[in-house]
Amino acid sequence: MGVKESLEKAIMDKRTLVVVIVIAILWRTAISLDKEIALWESMCSGVALFIMGWTLFGYLYHMSLKETSWLISNKMFQGIAVSLCTLNAYVLVYYGMRWYRLMSETEAYMPMDYLLRNMRYAMLVLAYCGIIWSAGYLKKMHDNYMLITKEIPEMHKGVIRDALFKIITDERTVIVIIGIAFLWRTAVSLDKEIMLWESMCSGVALFIMGWVLFGYISSLTLRVTRPSMMKIYQGIAIALCAINIYSIVYYGMRWYRVISMGEEVLMPLDFLFRDVRYFMLVIFYCTAIVLSKYLEKASEECEFLIKKESEA
Repeated sequence: MGVKESLEKAIMDKRTLVVVIVIAILWRTAISLDKEIALWESMCSGVALFIMGWTLFGYLYHMSLKETSWLISNKMFQGIAVSLCTLNAYVLVYYGMRWYRLMSETEAYMPMDYLLRNMRYAMLVLAYCGIIWSAGYLKKMHDNYMLITKEIPEMHKGVIRDALFKIITDERTVIVIIGIAFLWRTAVSLDKEIMLWESMCSGVALFIMGWVLFGYISSLTLRVTRPSMMKIYQGIAIALCAINIYSIVYYGMRWYRVISMGEEVLMPLDFLFRDVRYFMLVIFYCTAIVLSKYLEKASEECEFLIKKESEA
């Protein structure tokens, strides 16, 4: 085993990922003890996420181009990479807004703000770690799975279920969802006022998408018997769950501010950047929806191969 392979194995080991999560929690706890947010502390937190996110994206994109006999794994790497790219863009815009506020000294804080911000940060770290864990097992199957996909028979899941699944996971469907989100956010931002019902509609739409998708991918873990495939689904499910919790905490803080303060202190271009962040979350979930199509196909191919090996 070369140095590169040993390093990859060490980074993707679950013990390493647990250490990363613990370090993140300890770091956020330490900087929150004085209940003051310094610019350099926020920059350290943000840069750490940037490094994790974009390094992982580069690795996933590289793996998606690597030749393999198990073709569906390339699609899975591509889907995870695109989802991760949108999450990275969200984090980039979020911290850009945070640092501008800190430099301008215009940020208002509500009770429990520090605790909830730390929780959101921990959820982002957990999401990245879940993707890393999933990518480690996907790489093993990508490198070692010798499967001739043309031998796979067409799986029948029932006419109604099959048609509904194809419609929901079709690329054109997710483009329509993204288009609707774009028109909705454009419409509610025209008056440059944040209404509670508008924010609640945006948030609830994300909650429904996120938790339904989490439930579906979690169900896939019960339908496969190969441990490596199960770990792939579990890692993606953990990442989705973390982003779902992040969204709940974020919108909970937003709604509490609007109810308690009546209005928020807004900076120039705040509406534009908030809309961009919302689009990034919508695209993240939409790419995860398309990814679920490849996860379903991978599950079928994996079970076919296991059956074929037992009959040999």
